[in-house]
Amino acid sequence: MTKAAESIRELNDEEIREQLTQKQEELFRLRFRSATQQLENPALIKSLRRDIARMRTILRERETASK
Repeated sequence: MTKAAESIRELNDEEIREQLTQKQEELFRLRFRSATQQLENPALIKSLRRDIARMRTILRERETASK
Protein backbone atom coordinates (compact mmCIF):
# COMPACT_ATOMS: atom_id res chain seq x y z
CA MET A 1 0.00 0.00 0.00
CA THR A 2 1.33 3.44 -0.88
CA LYS A 3 1.89 6.21 1.61
CA ALA A 4 -0.83 8.26 -0.08
CA ALA A 5 -3.38 5.48 0.39
CA GLU A 6 -2.31 4.98 4.00
CA SER A 7 -2.75 8.66 4.77
CA ILE A 8 -6.20 8.67 3.16
CA ARG A 9 -7.25 5.59 5.12
CA GLU A 10 -6.47 7.42 8.36
CA LEU A 11 -9.22 9.96 7.57
CA ASN A 12 -12.90 9.43 8.25
CA ASP A 13 -15.45 9.31 5.42
CA GLU A 14 -16.51 12.94 5.76
CA GLU A 15 -12.93 14.22 5.61
CA ILE A 16 -12.27 12.11 2.53
CA ARG A 17 -15.38 13.50 0.83
CA GLU A 18 -14.27 17.07 1.61
CA GLN A 19 -10.81 16.45 0.17
CA LEU A 20 -12.36 14.71 -2.82
CA THR A 21 -14.47 17.77 -3.57
CA GLN A 22 -11.45 20.05 -3.25
CA LYS A 23 -9.34 17.87 -5.56
CA GLN A 24 -12.12 17.72 -8.16
CA GLU A 25 -12.43 21.51 -8.14
CA GLU A 26 -8.66 21.87 -8.44
CA LEU A 27 -8.63 19.41 -11.36
CA PHE A 28 -11.37 21.41 -13.08
CA ARG A 29 -9.37 24.63 -12.69
CA LEU A 30 -6.21 22.97 -13.99
CA ARG A 31 -7.99 21.56 -17.03
CA PHE A 32 -9.47 24.95 -17.75
CA ARG A 33 -6.07 26.61 -17.43
CA SER A 34 -4.45 23.98 -19.64
CA ALA A 35 -6.95 24.79 -22.37
CA THR A 36 -6.20 28.50 -22.22
CA GLN A 37 -2.50 28.56 -21.38
CA GLN A 38 0.46 26.30 -20.73
CA LEU A 39 0.74 24.72 -17.31
CA GLU A 40 3.91 24.86 -15.25
CA ASN A 41 3.56 21.19 -14.32
CA PRO A 42 1.31 19.18 -16.65
CA ALA A 43 1.95 16.01 -14.61
CA LEU A 44 -0.13 17.57 -11.84
CA ILE A 45 -3.31 16.68 -13.73
CA LYS A 46 -2.35 13.01 -13.74
CA SER A 47 -1.46 13.14 -10.06
CA LEU A 48 -4.80 14.72 -9.16
CA ARG A 49 -6.72 12.14 -11.18
CA ARG A 50 -4.94 9.35 -9.32
CA ASP A 51 -5.60 10.96 -5.94
CA ILE A 52 -9.30 11.26 -6.80
CA ALA A 53 -9.43 7.63 -7.90
CA ARG A 54 -7.65 6.55 -4.72
CA MET A 55 -10.18 8.41 -2.55
CA ARG A 56 -13.15 7.00 -4.45
CA THR A 57 -11.72 3.50 -4.16
CA ILE A 58 -11.26 3.76 -0.40
CA LEU A 59 -14.78 5.14 0.06
CA ARG A 60 -16.17 2.32 -2.06
CA GLU A 61 -14.21 -0.30 -0.09
CA ARG A 62 -15.71 1.05 3.12
CA GLU A 63 -19.21 0.97 1.65
CA THR A 64 -18.94 -2.64 0.58
CA ALA A 65 -17.28 -3.70 3.84
CA SER A 66 -20.15 -2.28 5.88
CA LYS A 67 -22.77 -4.30 3.97
